[in-house]
Amino acid sequence: MRNIRHATVADVERIMEVLNAAKQVMRIDGNSHQWINGYPTVQAVMLDIERNGAIVIEDDGTIVAYFAMLTSPEPTYAKIHDGKWLDDTLPYHVVHRMGAVPTAHGIFDSAMDYCFSIDPNIRVDTHRDNKIMQHLFVKRGFQYCGIIYLDNGDERLAYQLIER
Repeated sequence: MRNIRHATVADVERIMEVLNAAKQVMRIDGNSHQWINGYPTVQAVMLDIERNGAIVIEDDGTIVAYFAMLTSPEPTYAKIHDGKWLDDTLPYHVVHRMGAVPTAHGIFDSAMDYCFSIDPNIRVDTHRDNKIMQHLFVKRGFQYCGIIYLDNGDERLAYQLIER
């Protein structure tokens, strides 16, 4: 049975295992430039927990996926290039650091169902090489909005979906 809940500090070791497994899937799929240099870090997950935005998905009591769902504003979303947000006035949630073990299926839809049950306005971003996430975003109905830049200057493709 699938369960979605807030993560705790006790979950961090398993979360890191899940994120490392997801990183291996990225590499196999040709995405070698995202999640590099030890990212996502334990510190990033701990900050997500502190912000009450760390979420785990369990199958039969075992954590199989992780993502952060954080409230707006997202500082790196303040300026978007070569496009515009669908709506730039409403509050939103942003989803970051989504990863799952390769044996878990339907994780993206489960995560998005959870997110949209909390907020109808979700923004996401991903690396240009992350074809898996780009496909999942479009399949779910997210619209490509433009390019944002992370604090370190790295480019990300930005998407938004407002379920009405």
